[in-house]
Amino acid sequence: MAKERILVIEDEADIRELIRFNLEREGYAVSVAPSGEAGLEAARANPPQIILLDLMLPGIDGLEVCKILKNDQTTKQAAIVMLSAKGEEADIVSGLELGADDYITKPFSPRVVLARLKAVLRRKSTVLAGIDDILTFDDLTIAPGRREVIANAELVSLTNTEFRLLHALATRPGWVFTRYQIVNAVRGSDVIVTDRSVDVQIVGLRKKLGKSGKHIETVRGVGYRFRE
Repeated sequence: MAKERILVIEDEADIRELIRFNLEREGYAVSVAPSGEAGLEAARANPPQIILLDLMLPGIDGLEVCKILKNDQTTKQAAIVMLSAKGEEADIVSGLELGADDYITKPFSPRVVLARLKAVLRRKSTVLAGIDDILTFDDLTIAPGRREVIANAELVSLTNTEFRLLHALATRPGWVFTRYQIVNAVRGSDVIVTDRSVDVQIVGLRKKLGKSGKHIETVRGVGYRFRE
């Protein structure tokens, strides 16, 4: 049985209880909150592994809640899946830019919600478990333990920032990273990078990788992804 804790922040009681019922039936430990303020309090009191967050909330809206959660040391590691009737691209991008891991639009089926939550949890556990694993593609090898990159049979010299950026993208092939998510992935005490400098870092990284730079694909209006 699943043991992950999931917090559902949703103001509509029927939807909230429907989600709770289906998640508990799958074995998850579920807590619920009817507002952004209540959700923040619940998340801080008992940090969950994943938060299902409605955008249209009374009081503090979902986007602001997401921003607060991602800037709080207690809750920043929780995965966030946004849930809303809004389906416009701008809303999706806004959620992702603030650090959300996925986005589900209403109306939805409980099976879809379960599948998406499982996928997010699986991606996070895979990244944590494989953080020191060597990543190998046809023309590119990334060895985190040695901090080495071999592209087209040649050792490539990368800065610490470039290496972290490449490794972050390559650990989740096909996943679209916003600039905000890239900044969070590469930020460290010895790394200084802002969302405005991400594009510059990408250009430099592609140049150093040569032909292997084709793996880093620009997703217009959103960010970047790694293509196998």
